[in-house]
Amino acid sequence: MSFSTDCWSEIAPIRTAIDAHPFLTGLEDGTLPRELFVGYLAQDALYLDAYARALAAAAAQARTPDDVVFWAGSAREAILVERQLHASRVADLSVATASATTTAYTNHLLALAAGGCYEALAAGLLPCFWIYEDVGSRLLDRVTGAPGGLADHPFGDWIGQYGDPAFAESTRTAIALVDRLAEAPAPEIRQLMAAAFRTASRYEWMFWDAAYRAETWPI
Repeated sequence: MSFSTDCWSEIAPIRTAIDAHPFLTGLEDGTLPRELFVGYLAQDALYLDAYARALAAAAAQARTPDDVVFWAGSAREAILVERQLHASRVADLSVATASATTTAYTNHLLALAAGGCYEALAAGLLPCFWIYEDVGSRLLDRVTGAPGGLADHPFGDWIGQYGDPAFAESTRTAIALVDRLAEAPAPEIRQLMAAAFRTASRYEWMFWDAAYRAETWPI
């Protein structure tokens, strides 16, 4: 099996927990409270700002022109999505405060960016591509196949954005890139890559969980 397939299999319990999380089941059946959804969007916009910086760092560390183009393009897209969220869905991002989970997740990615191991950074960036595309495309399929489809769904405009072919292609590119990076390095580098992937996958679950709990700093 490829490195990415091994990693994907290892996080099967995390993926199962994500599918069963009440934030996503509520998003699917339309029962998610609107205020929790708005809070999620605000945290997502804050996350994307830092994620774009980590993607830009990957572009700076990349060793081939094609990889530079991919990471730089992904960083640009993340910033554009953040701006769209700010302009159309989040009324005033300037008053939003990153939750403890958002802070921890972005600090993890930025630490990988500063750590000097390009392979680990690439692996740590992959779950945001892969889990989001996997969860989103399946969610879109289920909602569009249900009575009423997207038109009658309270979150139909958002769910309709899942399944974007361009993002699916970017996800496949990211998977192939990480697999290529995992071919040659020493075992300890592969271990760092696997750990970075696993930790980021945990943060993916935690991000939805924090949104569902409307997480605030305890002190």
